Amino acid sequence: MQLVRWVSFFLVLSLLIGCTAPVAAPSAAPAPSTQTVLRALFMQQAGYQQSDIEAITQEYEAQNLDVDVQLDFVAYEALHDKIVTAAAAGAGGYDVVLMDCIWPAEFASADFILDVTDRIPEDVRADIWPGALEAVTWQGRLYGMPWLNDVLYLYYNKEMLEKAGFSAPPKTWSELREMGLAAKAQGLVEYPFIEYFQQDEGLTIAFAYYLFAFGGSFFDEEGKPTFNSQEGLAALNFMVNGLKDGLINPASLESTYEEVRRTFSQGASLFSVNWAYQLNLANDPAESQIVGNAIVTLMPGEVEPSATINGGMGLAIMKSSQNPDRAWEYIQFLSSKDVQKRYSQNALPIWKSLFDDPELLEMQPAVAREQDFVNVSKQQYAFLRNRPIVPYYSETSEIIAREVQAALTGAKTPEQALADAEAAILKVREQYQ
Repeated sequence: MQLVRWVSFFLVLSLLIGCTAPVAAPSAAPAPSTQTVLRALFMQQAGYQQSDIEAITQEYEAQNLDVDVQLDFVAYEALHDKIVTAAAAGAGGYDVVLMDCIWPAEFASADFILDVTDRIPEDVRADIWPGALEAVTWQGRLYGMPWLNDVLYLYYNKEMLEKAGFSAPPKTWSELREMGLAAKAQGLVEYPFIEYFQQDEGLTIAFAYYLFAFGGSFFDEEGKPTFNSQEGLAALNFMVNGLKDGLINPASLESTYEEVRRTFSQGASLFSVNWAYQLNLANDPAESQIVGNAIVTLMPGEVEPSATINGGMGLAIMKSSQNPDRAWEYIQFLSSKDVQKRYSQNALPIWKSLFDDPELLEMQPAVAREQDFVNVSKQQYAFLRNRPIVPYYSETSEIIAREVQAALTGAKTPEQALADAEAAILKVREQYQ
């Protein structure tokens, strides 16, 4: 399963503690004798906590007395299989499901979820971040509504960077390398950069943001692999060389996002890449030794100005739903501007227009306001990229992570690793076709 979702729980703890949104009191009016029952499936570690989803649902029910929404919550690791099982069972299962941004192609191609293209007008789409909308798109059709936003950011230790002789963070990976090695040469830090290179989803994500930054891509419009290219090799060589010359901490080969956060917060790294949750924890005296110096900024680029990876999730209607129209009404309420604005401390909205709302800016936690986090995110979301949108993403990710780590450990040359990954993915593609 995709370990990136584990960090969502900490996103809540870090950015949002004590920021519970107001909830309208349930109506005292009696429920109608006949109600439409909707079943909805969510996960327990979302940017919106279980209590948030329950409160929002109560608001919806108070405004729609003829609807009874029955909520189920499972761990992220069980969410995918729970949806697949429900789809196989057919009628009587879930009406609304929360799906990771890497699943829509799989679910749509398997006919598990409904096409909602005609339910989302063009003017609505125009106000949603393009990368978030792309994540629920398959073969030009929309199969869900973006809902939960999260992307990766670059973090740096301001005091250490200034001691190394630099006044601004790197704009490119080449600049990051220069700055990191300068800090290392001056004895400020042994390993300037801590990464998530453990052989699982986090490593696929890491290769993805380097690949995109260096101008590469995973697949072409026909679904053929394109990462075994000059751009892909440049991206992988940057990762390999970073380990060889001591820029990147060798512990990265076994590190997850939490281990990245702890190393950075201990002052043992100049740079790190992580999700939004790290911002508050790295500036919390109970969690960090670099309070006030842990700064969030845009992900570097190289050929491209910047590239970050979508870690968001969307809401979909199951094909077996007996009440798709009411299910869509519920999805619209959950993703509405009003709700997302009031709960923006938990996760920033999918709506571009809300990023300029003064009230939303004032709602943010103190450290987010100090670092202008909403504006940083506004700039970063413009460079949001998605992992491969293919029905066989799980197999693709496993292959990428395996072969990239083989290059990182020296078991294979970067050229051989990319060639082997391409060959293995082509075989998987043939099986799906």
